[in-house]
Amino acid sequence: MIVVFGTVALDTTRTPFKTAENILGGSATYCALSSKFFYRTSLISAVGNDFPKEFKKILQDRLDLTGLKTLDGKTFRYDSTFDYDLSKRIENSTELNVIEHFKPEVPEEYRDAEFVYLGNNDPSQNIEILKQFDGPKLTACDTIEFWIKNKKHDVMEMIKKVGCVILNDDEARMIVKEPALIKCGKKLLEIGPKVVIIKKGEHGSILFTEDVVFPIPGYPLEEILDPTGAGDSFAGGFIGHIARKGKLNLQTLKDAMIYGNVMGSFAVEDFGINRLLSLKPKDIENRFKDYKNILNF
Repeated sequence: MIVVFGTVALDTTRTPFKTAENILGGSATYCALSSKFFYRTSLISAVGNDFPKEFKKILQDRLDLTGLKTLDGKTFRYDSTFDYDLSKRIENSTELNVIEHFKPEVPEEYRDAEFVYLGNNDPSQNIEILKQFDGPKLTACDTIEFWIKNKKHDVMEMIKKVGCVILNDDEARMIVKEPALIKCGKKLLEIGPKVVIIKKGEHGSILFTEDVVFPIPGYPLEEILDPTGAGDSFAGGFIGHIARKGKLNLQTLKDAMIYGNVMGSFAVEDFGINRLLSLKPKDIENRFKDYKNILNF
């Protein structure tokens, strides 16, 4: 089982071409909907009693929701705007609402999960929830600029305790104070994880292990509508492939990187989670083959 701990949100996303208000989003939503194509996935999060029934049904039809709690209050909301080239996002407002004081508990049936992904939550929450698992094969975490600025000590402690850290390039540079991404990756490995991934948006991602630096370009897309959730969809594809293979050798990690980029590339093709909902397993495998052909020379 894969367990994803993160936010389930109502997002408002604004681009120069379209605005979508109060759509289903959140780090846990994107990651879990991505990973479920590869391996059984469960979700731990909290929503308010204003969470639309149709959104809950979307999740119920695809995921184990034993760990999703409905609390009195409003659901987490995030409002953001992308610039013309859809590469930079400006935060307009963040309403923590029910997740502000949420104390997550791992259901008994999740405690022996083999794979755990910790979204960009408060790092102290991530550290605490890790203690409730019995010893997963792989734990992975993400973070964001807000936590690096305001809780850097906890971010560092969290990174020490996981097997894999998945960050974007700006976050990696903020943590280790280095401009060169290769040096960033190696310094992050020194903190404790065995695997480090640095995402570069449309320009791809880089895998770091003790002995390997493996960069891959982004999948070439003609149309990008909404970059929201691409990083969490990447994480879902990456962990999902490792889970279904059941091993952590170098070839599996390299293939998982490609599957991660594949899932991220699908996520940006429509607003919110729409593309992940219409996706078929054969679409994923066909794009994976195309990707490998592009990388072969």
